[in-house]
Amino acid sequence: MGDRNGTVTQAPDRVREVADPEGLRNVALVGPSGSGKTTLAEALARASGALSRSGRVEDGTTVSDHDEIEQRQGRSVQLSVVPLDWDGLRINLLDTPGHADFLGELRAGLRAADAALFVISAADGVDAGTRALWRECAAVGTPRAIVLTHLDAVRADFDEMVALCRDAFGGADPDAVLPLHLPITGEPGADGHPPVTGLAALLTGQVVDYSAGRREVRPPQDGEVARLAGARERLIEGVIAESEDEALMDRYAAGAEVDAPLLVTDLEKAVARAVFHPVLVAAPAAVDVEQALGTVEVLELVARGFPTPRERALPPVTTTDGEPRAEPACDPSGPLVAEVVRLASDPYVGRVALVRVFSGTLRPDTPVHVCGHGLADRGHEDHDLDVRVGALTSPFGRHQRPLGQAVAGDLACVARLTGAETGDTLSDRADPLLMPAWELPDPLLPVPVRAHGKADEDRFSQGLAKLAAEDPTLRVEQNPATGQVVLWCLGEAHRDVALERLRGRFGVRVDTEEHRVELRETFAGPAAGRGRHVKQSGGHGQYAVCEITVEPLPVGSGIEFVDEVVGGAVPRQFIPSVEKGVRARAAAGLRGERPLVDVRVTLKDGKAHSVDSSDAAFQTAGALALREAAQEAGLRLLEPVAEVGVTVADEYVGAVLSDLSARRGRVLGTEQQEGGSTWVRAEVPERELGRYAVELRSLAHGSGAFTRRHLRHEPVPQQLAARMLEAAG
Repeated sequence: MGDRNGTVTQAPDRVREVADPEGLRNVALVGPSGSGKTTLAEALARASGALSRSGRVEDGTTVSDHDEIEQRQGRSVQLSVVPLDWDGLRINLLDTPGHADFLGELRAGLRAADAALFVISAADGVDAGTRALWRECAAVGTPRAIVLTHLDAVRADFDEMVALCRDAFGGADPDAVLPLHLPITGEPGADGHPPVTGLAALLTGQVVDYSAGRREVRPPQDGEVARLAGARERLIEGVIAESEDEALMDRYAAGAEVDAPLLVTDLEKAVARAVFHPVLVAAPAAVDVEQALGTVEVLELVARGFPTPRERALPPVTTTDGEPRAEPACDPSGPLVAEVVRLASDPYVGRVALVRVFSGTLRPDTPVHVCGHGLADRGHEDHDLDVRVGALTSPFGRHQRPLGQAVAGDLACVARLTGAETGDTLSDRADPLLMPAWELPDPLLPVPVRAHGKADEDRFSQGLAKLAAEDPTLRVEQNPATGQVVLWCLGEAHRDVALERLRGRFGVRVDTEEHRVELRETFAGPAAGRGRHVKQSGGHGQYAVCEITVEPLPVGSGIEFVDEVVGGAVPRQFIPSVEKGVRARAAAGLRGERPLVDVRVTLKDGKAHSVDSSDAAFQTAGALALREAAQEAGLRLLEPVAEVGVTVADEYVGAVLSDLSARRGRVLGTEQQEGGSTWVRAEVPERELGRYAVELRSLAHGSGAFTRRHLRHEPVPQQLAARMLEAAG
């Protein structure tokens, strides 16, 4: 690895098609925002010949030109694909966003990839957010190699960064994270920081020298040999410790020389099994160099050390009725099983789906079955439909290159996949199959929206539906209690992108408003009320009188109605009318629009008229009696309370507990978790959780996550209730 020059060719207009999954590598670029993932993707594309030195393909497109929002914000907000050819292989790079608000895009990328390049800026170190991204990869067993960028920054230190990575990512075995190369530095510049001019490959003992402005491979010089010796020995021991060849350790311990090709083979196997994570160096910023420092070494590791699609365990497959099926093999001739990784709307083509083929071969103009099940709680109802696949293309920024087919293991963009949503399964119409969608993060930031004007109202619902179909991490809720349409987002950045897509893609302008929680009321104490509805205006009149008592009940009891009328004071046929009037008045609210709950209403007595009494009259009398009783007893305001589970790094537990207390929360307990984190369980008023998704992230420096579940309504403290009622008018 790192001892050969790659062959550079200009990107063709049509993608070279792959017939065998062995010729494919699907690699996710993972790392925090600002680590240099997209810059690295462009450098790898240049090194392979997919981009010119200027960083553009023939139509002027660059890797980062695929989304106008990304260009304006200067960061990745969605998953994108950069296909390139290297050493006879097709490498599909999946550039994932590093911001926590786009975690769904990261998980989609990991679902489509078979390995990951974990990109870290040596100038920024390893923070809580970087550790969280690593855990995302570990949770799905993704093989990873670490790529350090920005080593030329003044505050960057290679040895310190390797130590940080070993401590953060090595777990119980720090030697599972070791460098494959050591940087060779030149004379310090004006800032006093020496530039990286080459790489010393520890396994092969060769040096890749860029000091002359081009890539040259040479033997190490006398001053470099001693520095390499200790690091090389440590790397060899780390590789052998993870080797499947038990005899190799015995040979090495006995002093036998281990051949470099054998070490490389064992390294590749350890990387593919996700038990060893080599550290590489790349300096991709120089756009005038075809093969920037470290890019060939990264491509060689991907080509020779990362697993093929055949080596990946496929997600489980069932019938659309939920019956388990045998796991399909990654075989181009097998049954078709593919998955929609993400959707995007193109103003000229319409809806375009990025699809990962797990089994079989996907061809243009072919009928397929599309189904999606299990996301009804997010507003995505189960659906099954037959559609015809449109044209297949391979994406590269805004540039789309025709693709004749996509075999098992490959990625392709599919046009006109009508009715499909992100996470849907594509299969043969004669044998419909279903893959469960990857686990989605729960959107916990509420953003109420309304149409900006009359012209937007007609497109409002349709635009929201299209937006939710593209992004399953976005939940659209029509809250009947408050009358608000709420977009539940992962954070403020996610919110901003969603609103901009509504305007730009779907032509819908919206206004946001303050989120309202569902407030209720109950009686402050027992009371009695009399309702009298008597009207005589000539002819048939209205006559009904009823007397009730009301007493508060425990939280969650609802409305109870009890009949204790004796002697027929209220005729039997009108007792249900009184109950109906009471329940209708309670649902509408006695002051404002807050429903009345948790009371027992007892009908004690009343009067009727043989001619003028009616169902409507007794409904009105029941409502009047309830209102009079409320004036006597007074009402208490109730607010919704949620059960909250917060997972946070141990060093921020104190800050989180103090913050929950400030939110009127009741901490019910804490529990130590693996990896230096703590789980905190609390009950918190939902009114205090409106921006908690954003504020927890800031409070815990990116290490916090939480869940929420509605529990019940509870009385609001009197002073706060008075302020809330005054604010509500």
